Amino acid sequence: MVSPAEATPFLLLNDMEDLQKIFEACRTLFSEKRSFLLTTHVNPDGDALGSELALARYLVSLGKVVTIINSDPTPSMYEFLDHANEITHFDQRKDAGVVEQVDVICVLDGNQLGRISSLEPHVRSSKAIKICIDHHLDPEPFADFYVVDDRVASTGQLIYQLIRTMYKGRLPKEIADPLYVAIMTDTGSFRFAKTDGALHRIVADLIDCGADPVLLYQQVYERVCPGRLQLLGRILSELKIAHEGKVALLTVTRSMFEETQTSEADTDDFINHTLTLSGVQIGLMFTELDGFVKISFRSKGDISINELAKEFGGNGHKNAAGARVANATIGDLVPEVLRHAKQYII
Repeated sequence: MVSPAEATPFLLLNDMEDLQKIFEACRTLFSEKRSFLLTTHVNPDGDALGSELALARYLVSLGKVVTIINSDPTPSMYEFLDHANEITHFDQRKDAGVVEQVDVICVLDGNQLGRISSLEPHVRSSKAIKICIDHHLDPEPFADFYVVDDRVASTGQLIYQLIRTMYKGRLPKEIADPLYVAIMTDTGSFRFAKTDGALHRIVADLIDCGADPVLLYQQVYERVCPGRLQLLGRILSELKIAHEGKVALLTVTRSMFEETQTSEADTDDFINHTLTLSGVQIGLMFTELDGFVKISFRSKGDISINELAKEFGGNGHKNAAGARVANATIGDLVPEVLRHAKQYII
């Protein structure tokens, strides 16, 4: 097992020797250990949930005892993936002991323990072997073992590669479906950067294994409640442009959620509307939540928007990042973020 100090923080896809060593270590671990806990970040998205379900179902096929516990409930748009209620919403009284007693804890699609919220203190204190499987920058040194590659399009892509080193036959549909959703959602339906030929070959394999691209897209994106569209309309009606048309920003207030009977989960993908505007290089979205403001950052081309996110305590990918600022208001943050954003404009 690789200690945090010895672990390679980023495993490059073209460095197949190192990648195969990491996957071989995972194979050994999966073979030797009996009980596994899988968890992911707050407000889990399609990549997080799809990665959890695919890895859990593979481990169960090996005869392992697997528990998935998340800090936040599964958003309604992804509930169809969890038809057997495999994912548990964390309950301090009954779940803290599980975290402490399992053999292995896998943190998926997140590399900072603060992102798993209420599970954080229990994961930190657990004696379990900890694995981080992720595709974001700058992992926190909390795990014993890292499968982290910031050049892949999604965590689901890493889970696919990991499973494929151990499973050579036709993947069961119950594994192919969540992997397809993980990749589809984190690539913006295959339109974001890092969508290359290798990724499409993975997707082709998943389709050959039974993943239905039409049905899965419909399940995720074409079953929204009227409130979600009303919320989008309210948000877009207050779109603002700054820095000579190169920055676009959206704001989401708690009153908007109340008026449309929606929640933070319903804003998924709204930020990407900012980048559809001609001339816009940076998109921002400020969401008012209980006790903090969530800032979503997006950029085009060679703008490292994660560096801007870091200035406000966040992080993420080169072109997509986020931050959560406590004890702040949208009115205070907007001018401050815009001032800092100016230096990133090309």
